[in-house]
Amino acid sequence: MLNTQVYNNLSANVFGNIPEHIDFPVAFEPTLVPHKKYVVNANTGQYLDTVGHKFNCASHPDFFRGVQDTMIEELNSPDLEDVKVTFKTARSGGWAMMDTTFPNVKVRVETLKHTTEIAQRVIALHGIDGSCSNQVFYGGIDFFCTNGMISGEYDTVRRKNTLMFSLDKFIDELRRAKQDFYEHGRKLQTWASTHVSHDQVKQLLEEVLKSNSKADKMFNVYNMEAAQRGQNLFSLYSAFTNYSSHATESNGFELRKTGNDTQAQSMFRREQDVSKWISTPQFRALELAA
Repeated sequence: MLNTQVYNNLSANVFGNIPEHIDFPVAFEPTLVPHKKYVVNANTGQYLDTVGHKFNCASHPDFFRGVQDTMIEELNSPDLEDVKVTFKTARSGGWAMMDTTFPNVKVRVETLKHTTEIAQRVIALHGIDGSCSNQVFYGGIDFFCTNGMISGEYDTVRRKNTLMFSLDKFIDELRRAKQDFYEHGRKLQTWASTHVSHDQVKQLLEEVLKSNSKADKMFNVYNMEAAQRGQNLFSLYSAFTNYSSHATESNGFELRKTGNDTQAQSMFRREQDVSKWISTPQFRALELAA
């Protein structure tokens, strides 16, 4: 077993540095309420939130380095080459997400009109302010349109926030993740070969999204996807992942401007929405009709 400093150096060489704005120690201070305490950025002194008096957590760097170290131990060296890491934050740094893409672990999805490649992702969430438990999700990234996706079947490993994050289950899941990803790729190819009519798509959207306005906007996004990828179930999935990856005027799904620092959280919730939509009986019915 390598010592911590060697691992930190190795992780930095493979994954890059932890962003400075989330690289801070966590401190706690008592409140006037006996069962509550403050979470504090120990570098700046900024109060981030209040949590229960028994709450404990690792810092963002400790958590993310633990995930990275495990990936270095468990994955093949070719899989780790050219990895791309993106960090997103919310709640003044209380919530953070590490989104890692492995461009050398990929599948090809072909329709009659279009070909794209999907690369494997590992998404790690960490909250030091009680906003989320330690979570790791698996999925893919569409190289053609940079849409992110998480699967309904193998999408989550969860652990509560603790002082020392236990990686045991994460290791087990990580060992299976590559094979699961390839299996998911085969499912995407089946969707790409499954024709759906406009009426089928409209009906599904109205039933699943439960909002006529949202269904109309999603149908417009689907038509844009279908123009390039064809009228198939993969195009519908791509419309969903467009919604979860982009909040722009062009797709009609801008985020509401609330003045709160929650945009990154809101976008990840959209990915969870997509995972639920593709697990609905309506979507499964179209899938089984293939």
